[in-house]
Amino acid sequence: QVQLVESGGGLVQPGGSLTLSCAASRITFGISAMGWYRQISRNERELVAALTSGGNTNYADAVKGRFTISRDNAKNTVYLQMSSLKPEDTAVYYCNVRTQWDEEYWGQGTQVTVSS
Repeated sequence: QVQLVESGGGLVQPGGSLTLSCAASRITFGISAMGWYRQISRNERELVAALTSGGNTNYADAVKGRFTISRDNAKNTVYLQMSSLKPEDTAVYYCNVRTQWDEEYWGQGTQVTVSS
């Protein structure tokens, strides 16, 4: 079955940088979009950044200019480069993959903590 394995989370000081990775296994075709979400409440996740198969990107207003989403197609891996981090960015970040056949997969989540 499909697995999304996240890595790269951790503790960073305000203004610092961090890069998250999400490797998707057993997916060779059919991906329509990949993205990153963060948990903003018990039952709601906020879209942080998304990348479609056509190369279009979309960012939440709160992270524009600071975060960059990218993908390595050969490795089926999506990245989230984060810079100028703020305490407000502290959250559990989840990788998301959507296919052309309305399938959706989630990573296990990785904790990002921005604090002095």
